Amino acid sequence: MTIRIYNTLSGKREPLKTLEPGHIKLYVCGITSYDYCHIGHARSALAFDMIVRYLRYRDYKVTYVRNFTDIDDKIIARAKEQNCSSDELAKRFIDEFYIDMDKLGIDRPDIEPKATDHIAEMTEIIGELIDKGIAYQAGNDVYYVVDRFPEYGKLSGRNLEEMKAGARIAVNEQKHNPMDFVLWKGSKPGEPTWDSPWGPGRPGWHIECSAMSRKYLGTTFDMHGGGKDLIFPHHENEIAQSEAANGKPFVTTWVHHGFVTIRDEKMSKSLGNFLTIRDILFHYHPEILRFFVFSTQYRNPLDFSESAMQDAASGLERLYKCVAGVEDLDPDSGVEEAQTVLIDGDKIKIGSMEERFQNAMDNDFNTAQAQGIFFDSVKAINRSVKNLPTTPARTDIVFLKSGVTTLKKLADIMGLLREDARDFLTAIKQQLLSEITIDETVINTMIAERNQCRIDKNWVRSDEIRDELLANNIELKDGPTGTEWTVKKS
Repeated sequence: MTIRIYNTLSGKREPLKTLEPGHIKLYVCGITSYDYCHIGHARSALAFDMIVRYLRYRDYKVTYVRNFTDIDDKIIARAKEQNCSSDELAKRFIDEFYIDMDKLGIDRPDIEPKATDHIAEMTEIIGELIDKGIAYQAGNDVYYVVDRFPEYGKLSGRNLEEMKAGARIAVNEQKHNPMDFVLWKGSKPGEPTWDSPWGPGRPGWHIECSAMSRKYLGTTFDMHGGGKDLIFPHHENEIAQSEAANGKPFVTTWVHHGFVTIRDEKMSKSLGNFLTIRDILFHYHPEILRFFVFSTQYRNPLDFSESAMQDAASGLERLYKCVAGVEDLDPDSGVEEAQTVLIDGDKIKIGSMEERFQNAMDNDFNTAQAQGIFFDSVKAINRSVKNLPTTPARTDIVFLKSGVTTLKKLADIMGLLREDARDFLTAIKQQLLSEITIDETVINTMIAERNQCRIDKNWVRSDEIRDELLANNIELKDGPTGTEWTVKKS
């Protein structure tokens, strides 16, 4: 099948096209390094990590570039607050960014350029725009003439004349039009500066991505991504700068992920609903956050709540339990000539898992649908394991193990099921135990007593023990291999 991706530029899903056969060049706007990363940054990094992994799984070569904005107004203001240089602050939070990304298990992009390392490339493009009459100097600032790019607004769908009518009068009286945007800012006292043909100063935000993407991916490349909040003005301005300077189309496919909300409200510091990655990982395993993020298709809003995270934890635990159960099976315990007991319908579901997964992911990277396929396959695997006789057919065990191997391979595209299954389940259980009052030794002693009561047919005491454990949030499940216990999530 062909991968189809929603292209913000056209407003519809389109077959994936590459300028070079089998090679995708991708640029993603990274963080502005002035603070710790929040869950919105996590969603962006995870979404494109997943996209790159899936494209490589589908045998595409991917050149992935994600930048760092390490100079801008927010960085300068925060550095003054903390009595350090902008460079020191930016470097510190880039290091903190890597700590968060590594904990989330996110692969590093192929190229990670910093804005301050590419001033020459930026001034080169600005000079080209001035030479073409599409930019002008006003004092020590340089502005882009929006009126001279006829297609301005084509990404966001905004009408330039309507935007002009609603624009406020520019504070800078040297600016020709309120819609013109800055390419170069003249230096102010106490700010970091670089030399340029227009005097000392620093670049505007939008020009950096035009310069770095051109250097590493060329004048036209396949895919550009970021959050929906970047569509206007950042990505709109990138198009205007790059296409005016280069005289060529800038990007073939624009990919934007949805916002993160907290209980249906857009996340913001002013509302007090601002969650850092570290806040979340203090309470949850990184794979639980990953599972939660991918439970929603990347373009849709993602609403964070404790209940949603608990659902993600339960879902992930269910997958790990399936893996652990099958990995415990020993192929050598099977009998070659024994007859299969696997149901044809279950065999079809397990055997078609990868094909169905690809169909979901080819449909604009629909991870929510792909997770549903995981659960459908796990249900079939669990039912098959439960129905295995004491001396099963070796072919059945081999088939189920192959199904779990496929499950782990596909889940890895979302960064899931990377841990040893038994170790993961034990760690989760221990974490939950730490939040309640009963001790694991006590639990096992009570289960042993209950097992003896069942042998003695002392059903009253057996039920009393079950109820006592349940009162302490310990749930029992009796099965052919014995009694298992889990911590009931409150």
